[in-house]
Amino acid sequence: MAEIVSTYSIVAVDLEAGQWGVAVQSKFLAVGSVVPWAEPHVGAVATQAYANPRYGPEGLALLREGHSAQEVADRLTQADEGRDHRQLGVVDAKGSAATYTGKECMDWAGGRVGEGYAAQGNILVSAETVDALAETFEESTGPLAERLIDCLAAAQAAGGDSRGQQSSALLIVEKDGGYAQMSDVVVELRVEDHERPIEELRRIYVLHDEIFGVTPRDKWLDVDDALAAELRERLAKLGYDGDLSEAFPSWAGKENFEDRVDGTAQIDPVVLEALRSRT
Repeated sequence: MAEIVSTYSIVAVDLEAGQWGVAVQSKFLAVGSVVPWAEPHVGAVATQAYANPRYGPEGLALLREGHSAQEVADRLTQADEGRDHRQLGVVDAKGSAATYTGKECMDWAGGRVGEGYAAQGNILVSAETVDALAETFEESTGPLAERLIDCLAAAQAAGGDSRGQQSSALLIVEKDGGYAQMSDVVVELRVEDHERPIEELRRIYVLHDEIFGVTPRDKWLDVDDALAAELRERLAKLGYDGDLSEAFPSWAGKENFEDRVDGTAQIDPVVLEALRSRT
C-alpha cells in the first residue's frame, strides 16, 4: 500500500453558493484520483496519508444519511483497523467540519477546522502549512474554486511538503451547476505530475473559467460602432471575414465560447479579452 505522502488538503463549503469542494497537493503521482470526494448538498471528504479510498464513497453515504461531519469521521476511523495511519477531512451539508489524524501519521501531521472547512496535512515542514490553509480560507472571499487554489498556494509558501511537490487537484460540486446545467461537477481539474503543480492548477483553472465561467449580463459591453469595427478587424486577421453576425459566432464556436455569446449587440468582456489576446 503506497502512502500518499507529503499531502495537504482543504475540504470546504460555500453555503450561499451551494458549492462543496476539495483542493489538495501532494508528493504523489495523480493525487486527485484518490483524495477528493464531494456531492452537492451532502458534503465533501478528503482521504490521505496511508489513504483508505473507501473513506470517500462511504463517507458521502453516511453524510447522505444525515450524519454530521464529526460523526462521519468517527464512524469511518473506528471501523478501520488502519486508522492510526489515516488522515481525513470532512465537511457536511450544514457546513460543520471535522478532521482526523492517526497517531502513526508521519510528522509534521495534523489538522484544523473552522466554519465551513477542514484543513489537514502530513509529512509537512511544520504546522504553519495547515495554519496557512485555514487562515487563507477564513480571510478570503469570492468563488470557492479560487479561494481553494489560493489556500494551496499560501500553504506551499508557508513551508508545504517536506518532500516536495508533484501533483494537485481541485474538485467543486454544485447541484446542476456544471456543464450545460446537466452535471453537478462545476470544476474537476488534476495536475498529475508537475514541478510546480499548484501554479499549473491555477493556469488550467483560468482556462477552464474562460470557457465555462459566467459573467453577469449587466457586466457585458455594448457593441457600439467603434467596438464593432475592432471586432471585424480582429476576426478578419484570424480568417473570419464577412458580416459580424456570422463571423463572430463562428470564431466563438471554434474557441468553445458559444455559451458566452448571445448575438452581437453585446459582448462578454471575457470573450473580448480572449479575442484581443489571440490577435
